[in-house]
Amino acid sequence: MKSSIDAKTLTVLVTGATSGFGAAVCRRFIKEGAKVIATGRRADRLKALKRELGPRCRIAEFDVRERRQVTAALDALPKEFAKINVVVANAGLALGLGPAQEADLEDWDAMIATNINGLLYTVRAALPGMVKRDEGHVILLGSVASDFPYPGGNVYGATKAFVKQFGLNLRADLLGSNVRVTSVEPGLAETEFSLVRFKGDADLAGRPYQGIDPLSADDVAETIFWSATLPRRVNINRLQVMPVMQAFGPFAFKRKTA
Repeated sequence: MKSSIDAKTLTVLVTGATSGFGAAVCRRFIKEGAKVIATGRRADRLKALKRELGPRCRIAEFDVRERRQVTAALDALPKEFAKINVVVANAGLALGLGPAQEADLEDWDAMIATNINGLLYTVRAALPGMVKRDEGHVILLGSVASDFPYPGGNVYGATKAFVKQFGLNLRADLLGSNVRVTSVEPGLAETEFSLVRFKGDADLAGRPYQGIDPLSADDVAETIFWSATLPRRVNINRLQVMPVMQAFGPFAFKRKTA
């Protein structure tokens, strides 16, 4: 495509880079010559990723839920990594799959703190610089759960609905600037996501994928890379991605019995 963005001109901030989508996104951009700032809470994994990806990968250990940590980490970036022009706000999680009336409130708090607050702190820290330079791209990791409810998805789905609407509102605020906003919304994907949701229970974590060829982390990374390297005149507002064997369910009914 004419005037596609050269990845070598990109400096990409990726949260949640220690596994899954985040790690795959780092690898995809590095492969094409971009600079990447890989962030997360697990220092050992960040260091391993740095060894794998080399000098164009800088790592920063912080918790996106802690606003001051996010701001301090970005303020401390050296000159060659400071002009971030792609933010991939990927850090997020689901915890539990029980009905709302039985849910652990600490799980709800953790999902809200990470999926909403952490995303907001990340975007807000990087956005002023992109607006000032009149060039950049905010990519938010949403979910098809933002549109399609399912039993047990209560607060997780609600946090992803927030992500979707925040992205649309960002577009409204940024109209007139050359800063793009995209919400990438995957469906069933096989990463550590399910293992986290079920708190390390590998048997439960594997059940959603049985008999299905789910999305991979690389599939989602490719989608993000494509969105970020389209010509600057193009903005993908929302992009839902599902495996072929996943679709929307019919309405549910609970009928009275005689």
